[in-house]
Amino acid sequence: MYPQNFNPPVVVQLKPSGHRSAFKIVLSVIAILFALLLGLIVLLLIGFETGPVGLMIGMIAATLPVPVYVGLALWIDRYESEPLWMLATAFFWGALVAVFIAFIFNTASSVMVAVVTESEATGEAFGAVISAPLVEESAKAIILFIFFFAKRDEFDGVVDGIVYAAMAGLGFAMTENMQYYGRAAFAEGPGLTAVFILRGTVAPFSHPLFTSLTGIGLGLARQSRNTFVKLILPVLGFAVAIALHAIWNGSIVLFGGAGFLIAYIVIMVPTFAIILIIIALALRREGQIVREFLVQDLQGGFFTPDEYNRLGSIRGRMGANFNALTRRGLGHWRASRQFHQTASELAFHRSRIARGMASSDAQEREAAYQMALRDLIQRLR
Repeated sequence: MYPQNFNPPVVVQLKPSGHRSAFKIVLSVIAILFALLLGLIVLLLIGFETGPVGLMIGMIAATLPVPVYVGLALWIDRYESEPLWMLATAFFWGALVAVFIAFIFNTASSVMVAVVTESEATGEAFGAVISAPLVEESAKAIILFIFFFAKRDEFDGVVDGIVYAAMAGLGFAMTENMQYYGRAAFAEGPGLTAVFILRGTVAPFSHPLFTSLTGIGLGLARQSRNTFVKLILPVLGFAVAIALHAIWNGSIVLFGGAGFLIAYIVIMVPTFAIILIIIALALRREGQIVREFLVQDLQGGFFTPDEYNRLGSIRGRMGANFNALTRRGLGHWRASRQFHQTASELAFHRSRIARGMASSDAQEREAAYQMALRDLIQRLR
């Protein structure tokens, strides 16, 4: 199975010290409780507006399509899936923390403008067109910048930026939609069904789409070695996210249904198509990284040619996983998925080293990845 001169690396457990682990656990528990508190406050505020029955209807209607949209967002990340805890953190940051920040600042700014101008309509328009894009995109982007600086080994490029942004945007949209659906449940005019079709099916990706532009800017900055590019692209992506959000809200507030339809066709659909093209190019780049940084393992006999070719292709990976499931069962399917994931992590680890982003435990990580791959290969073969 392996060449005679292949010496397995020494496995080093990549675990933090006990004190450091305890400190992280305590901080995590505090952060979770704080986020839940903010989320509870938001739900209470929505409930005061919609009533308890409207709140329950809004919660059900808003959460029903979420698993489908989350699944679509996660399907994008085909080569190196992001840690579940980071994906969940991004989602609940958007659903709990970002929504709270937006509610406080948007409400305050709308009230201030309404008082100054002595016009409630002006205050509402200011809140929707000026305050909401700036505040909401800032609130959602915070978690992306935290991941970008604090988790360098899990934020490798454009795909990661889009996935994290989509999760934060979906969480934000879910909580926001609770308010809209709760209002529509008993309000005159367009009923719950009409609002659900509009916000849940026609334009469900508006928040993920806006925030994805910030994620793309951060992802391109991560991939670049040019200092100017690293500095300017995150700012540019964030600015475009705010501008697109403002145009979208402004088209509805200023021009009503006709403005919504025009903006949807002329702006939103082309932007969505462009992002799909960016995703396709980013996935192609990730496949090239896998092939480039695993070729030494192919040449050394660690991977067979078939294994190597499958690792560098989305279609090859999907075919291997399907064959593993249908021919040898669920356990083999899980091992196949883990084999692909670990091989990608090894390739991206080497890519980070090549770009001068090596961590202090780079050799230990290399050894751990190779040992894990060896065990998985034995199971799969």
